[in-house]
Amino acid sequence: MTDDEDEDESEGEGEALAAFERLGLTAYEAKVFIGLHRIGSGTARDVSQVVDVPRSQVYGVAERLEDRGLLEVQQSNPIRYRPVSTDEARELLRDRFEREQDRAFEYVETVKHESTGEETQEDIWTVRGRDQVDDRTVDILSQADERIVFGTRLPELVTDTIERTLTERAAAGVTVVVVSRTAAVRDRFAELDVVTVENLPTQRTDDQRSGRIVIADDDSILLSVIGDEGSETAIWSSGSLFASVLIQLLEASDELQVE
Repeated sequence: MTDDEDEDESEGEGEALAAFERLGLTAYEAKVFIGLHRIGSGTARDVSQVVDVPRSQVYGVAERLEDRGLLEVQQSNPIRYRPVSTDEARELLRDRFEREQDRAFEYVETVKHESTGEETQEDIWTVRGRDQVDDRTVDILSQADERIVFGTRLPELVTDTIERTLTERAAAGVTVVVVSRTAAVRDRFAELDVVTVENLPTQRTDDQRSGRIVIADDDSILLSVIGDEGSETAIWSSGSLFASVLIQLLEASDELQVE
């Protein structure tokens, strides 16, 4: 075997060991399991000669692997070990992973709606980065059932996914209003009968910081600003008193603060 082949094999084994550890095995358990598949079956001495596990440690590791159902023990002198087939081991680990996953998330489901009896805090979240704000925008738009207001002064903030989501919600019967003082933004929706496009008047001509506004169903809102270096940061809230009050304040004013 060449040096390159040795290096490839070592790298492959390292990746396999790491994968087994992510599946819940310890490093020694993974090494012994792989070693037994390499030799077929053997004693603790045999295993320690092919893997980096002290012979004295192989016995305890083998017991744990037996408890997991991943190897069989022959009560001979000396004791010999044989691994179960890869298909059987795969099924055992898959079942164990799914059980642990179910147990973990069942608990999360039971506690996520529990009341602590303390005063609740309104959920106001911050999200940073253009892609992350895009994702949150689409999420809020997708959950709207009755009404959407979407506004921006920047054409680049109307991504294909956002445009498609607005069109789909409008086709589903949601009232969709796009507001912008930028012709390129309005033109993008001008030919869509299901979307209302508005050009809001303004007395401000120097706004270079506003990003976008998203209002959905009178209880979800997102507002973003653009930093000096072009990055976008947004605050958003959904299903909260904060969102409802802020929406009312914006819509009661002379104009929505977007261009």
